[in-house]
Amino acid sequence: MSEKTKSGVGLWVVIGVVVLIILLMLWLTIADIFGDTDVAAFIAPVI
Repeated sequence: MSEKTKSGVGLWVVIGVVVLIILLMLWLTIADIFGDTDVAAFIAPVI
């Protein structure tokens, strides 16, 4: 692979990671606003 191709792939990986972090922060902020931060509520109890 040429140097240009390798750096292009790395750039897209960095952009993807940044977008995913922004989406995670947005999701957590909205969950906090609505008071829906109880993760254990989604786990079914073991009978």
